[in-house]
Amino acid sequence: MPAIVLLGVQWGDEGKGKVTDLLGARVDYVVRFSGGNNAGHTVVTPDGQKYALHLMPSGALSPNATIVIGNGVVIDPKVLLTELDGLAARGVDVSSRLKISSDAHLIMPHHRALDRVVERYLGSARIGTTGRGIGPAYGDKVARMGIRVQDLLDPGILRKKLDMALREKNQTLTKIYNRKAIELDAVVEEYLEYAQRLLPYIVETRALLWGALDRGETVFLEGAQATMLDMDHGTYPFVTSSNPTSGGACVGAGIPPTAITQVIGVSKAYTTRVGAGPFPTELHDETGERIRKIGGEYGTTTGRERRCGWFDAVVARYAVRVNGITDLVITKLDVLSGLDTVPICVAYEVDGKRVDEMPTTQTEYHHATPVYEEMPGWWEDISEARVDADLPPNARAYIERIEQLCGARVSLVGVGPGREENVTRHPLLPA
Repeated sequence: MPAIVLLGVQWGDEGKGKVTDLLGARVDYVVRFSGGNNAGHTVVTPDGQKYALHLMPSGALSPNATIVIGNGVVIDPKVLLTELDGLAARGVDVSSRLKISSDAHLIMPHHRALDRVVERYLGSARIGTTGRGIGPAYGDKVARMGIRVQDLLDPGILRKKLDMALREKNQTLTKIYNRKAIELDAVVEEYLEYAQRLLPYIVETRALLWGALDRGETVFLEGAQATMLDMDHGTYPFVTSSNPTSGGACVGAGIPPTAITQVIGVSKAYTTRVGAGPFPTELHDETGERIRKIGGEYGTTTGRERRCGWFDAVVARYAVRVNGITDLVITKLDVLSGLDTVPICVAYEVDGKRVDEMPTTQTEYHHATPVYEEMPGWWEDISEARVDADLPPNARAYIERIEQLCGARVSLVGVGPGREENVTRHPLLPA
């Protein structure tokens, strides 16, 4: 009963969508287990078609996989239906394969309104959220006042729960932030319309996945965001509102940890992050701008410029340990072609002392400076490489050094944006 977890090693945007799409044809179920439409996965198919997915798992482009949105996801129904319609317009049939957990929580208009206004009022202390309402939706979930997908099936319950929520939220919006109150009737009407379309997809997904595992089918758990954005294990408070780590996969999909047989971690050959927060290897020079332009480092969801820096082996090693990563995928190695040297951060210096692991406190991490190991660069075009021997010696040495520093084997190396533009070093799935 193989359950395979795919997750991000850094601060997101590592190329998880490409890997999911690559492996999707060889699995039976693809499951999103955390996050919401703050995530953006870009997939480029062999015929050059580009898809930007936000709520839908990237496995949606694999025609034989059952697509599951798990209980750990927060869902904006309008975004989900727009995405379904967009895929259908391009000839991608998802409707016959989509299953949505009845226990997933819904993003409501008051969540979006509060997310935007609170972030604005924080000013220089802002977290850098996408303003999609994800944080407030998870907050209400923890406060036990959330509205779930199953509530769409009972208009009376939906109205009752929303009425209770808006009594508090409208007080906050109108009296603290001087914003307009949200009307109960209008929201109920809007969400009951969504219910009509979503009804065929709503199921008890835990039982669905237990049955698949019991039959020996392959369940592929696709993470959104990444390890360093994890609520508990990331660079708090500059994190997302869920647990996009391997432990979160069990909670967000409702499967036991004993079912997980493999954990695949995806990392860029350099490092990026979007929004505020510490970033020791960030580059503020022409090299950083070069990486951004060649790598197309702009957010799929927000369009914001991503901050760019050198590969951080301290972060990657930490992610390997937190998640129990068995295989690493290194993407965008081609972006580094043409550099004389390619530094790797192997440790930090904090208050004059070398630190080889993640610092203990937030203050220490904010003051950490990278300790670099210089690797020789390469100038060759590597986009046609498909096996390890095709890579230039210096590019191969760079990957081997990452492998040594992180403590996990590098099984796949991305050398271009396309589905097939990869160097395979070890099989990611059993033959």
